Amino acid sequence: MNQDFKTAYDILQNNAQALQNSQQPNIDELMAVVEESIAAYKVCQSRIDAVEQALTQAFDNNQAQE
Repeated sequence: MNQDFKTAYDILQNNAQALQNSQQPNIDELMAVVEESIAAYKVCQSRIDAVEQALTQAFDNNQAQE
């Protein structure tokens, strides 16, 4: 699954909303929703980690130059 952050985040939002709005979740479809959500979460987490790493490196480089 090669997605951008926004697409993955939208999947997480849509799946969460669908689960919250369902009176009786379809247990047969639940596994697919969970798997899709886990994959989307991993995309979001990897993007967040990359941004944190880049910011840390940028701040470290900036402090080293001062």
